[in-house]
Amino acid sequence: MNPLRKKRLYIVLAILAGVGIAVTLALSALQQNINLFYTPTQIANGEAPQNTRIRAGGLVENGSVQRSSDSLETDFVVTDGAKSVTIRYSGILPDLFREGQGIVAMGKLDGSGVLIADEVLAKHDENYMPPEVMQALEKSGMQQKHDAATRTITSGGAQ
Repeated sequence: MNPLRKKRLYIVLAILAGVGIAVTLALSALQQNINLFYTPTQIANGEAPQNTRIRAGGLVENGSVQRSSDSLETDFVVTDGAKSVTIRYSGILPDLFREGQGIVAMGKLDGSGVLIADEVLAKHDENYMPPEVMQALEKSGMQQKHDAATRTITSGGAQ
């Protein structure tokens, strides 16, 4: 083989190897930052991975919010109408957080199926709900109950 062609071949192979390494590193970095959404039913059925950061959402069950008297730790139950999951959050909850509210929590599942949240997001107004939560509620038939509760709250109890 001609020495010039041999040199060009090595350069092309080095460039391809460099691009391959760069793509591998980029995909590895992106994989670590992916937060997949799971419904309470998927979490209860064991479909959500443990010790991996996930997003979970649904409606906060009435009467399920338990606040610690000596810390900022709060436990509450989120449901999609079919199944429920307990979420433990340590911090200040959003102002719009309340029972019957649609929320999304981000955190990791522990061994007992409790989501240890590091972030809790509440919807912005009475008409908005995250698309994932809306789809989960529609599948379970809870959307009509949520809509009726929202109308009652926003109209001051009169329908």
